Amino acid sequence: MHRVVSWVRRLSEIALIGWLSLLLLLDVLLAFGSALQSETPALNATVPLLGAAGMVALMTRRSYRVPGFLVLLGLSLAVSITIAVTHVQTPPGFAETGCILVLTISVLRWVEPVSKAALLAGASMIVLVAGSTGRSGPGPTPGLMLGFLVLVAWAVAAGVGAYLRFQLERRREAVHAVRRAERLELARELHDLVAHHITGIVVQAQAARTVAEQKPAAVVPALDAIATAGADALTSMRRLVSVLRAQEDATRAPGTRLVDLRVLAERFGASGTPRVTFEIGQGIGEDTLPPEVVTTLHRVLQESLTNVRRHAPDAGWVQVDLRVVRDRVVLRIRNHGSASDARLARLGGGFGLVGMAERVEALGGQLVAGPTPDGCWQVLADFPS
Repeated sequence: MHRVVSWVRRLSEIALIGWLSLLLLLDVLLAFGSALQSETPALNATVPLLGAAGMVALMTRRSYRVPGFLVLLGLSLAVSITIAVTHVQTPPGFAETGCILVLTISVLRWVEPVSKAALLAGASMIVLVAGSTGRSGPGPTPGLMLGFLVLVAWAVAAGVGAYLRFQLERRREAVHAVRRAERLELARELHDLVAHHITGIVVQAQAARTVAEQKPAAVVPALDAIATAGADALTSMRRLVSVLRAQEDATRAPGTRLVDLRVLAERFGASGTPRVTFEIGQGIGEDTLPPEVVTTLHRVLQESLTNVRRHAPDAGWVQVDLRVVRDRVVLRIRNHGSASDARLARLGGGFGLVGMAERVEALGGQLVAGPTPDGCWQVLADFPS
């Protein structure tokens, strides 16, 4: 699906360039006809040259969006003032106008901050109106009519750009909210893990104090257990404290066990189609994975299976395996027999992948989701072992 989206974007770019090329060809024909009847053919030749400059600025707008736009506006305004002063009749410049309108949409959508984008859009309005009125035929009426039409076109372009920016800001706010929710969830888990380890430390310390007088030899193993529990607690805190943003109470059971992943997969498969197979590779056990990693693996599996049920209900079966690959713990979820519609969520819909990625990356891991060459939809989450 990512390839399809990429091709759609390329085709839209090609269609836009083709449309502007036709306008540029029209400018060349009109400029050639006007130059034959004009005493200053050089000014008539500037109109298609500005259109060509606009197309260059348009094709390089991602790398040089603001500089190219400003250069185009400056050249257009200078030519308009020169034509108005010399009273030479020239074509209006269709390609130039189209490029400025498209660049106005792009500026309003992407340029930061908003005040800078608004200033650039206002400058484009001034340049367009000045060009339409300054290059018109004799008499004030044609200039006013053309200026009004250009102003309407600019208003439409500004409205489109503002709407796209609103959608972009809305998307950013939603992503921020999802990430904040994941950080709060990790903060609760940090509370659970630390409380669990500290409880063990307190119990071992109390036991060591009780037997210290009667069995001094039993104190050393208790101290070793206290040191181990303290090291585990510090490790968990180091891996999760970077995402701690708020202090909240939590009353849940500490952590998730590895067996809970298998239970989750079995319950999902028992509730109907698709079927689920779950396999755990060698070298992975309850004592080999940190508690926070097991909890995150459980969350990734839960979210992935939910997406399969929601977006690919006709999938034949789901393959889940947890293995150690090159000193990395890798969880892989693949659905077979259906082209999952979950890929469409990346076009502006759900934020499940955003939340999972936030949680995985907070623990030093990486999350990758996307289609496979054999037509499956796959989610990979790997952590340092």
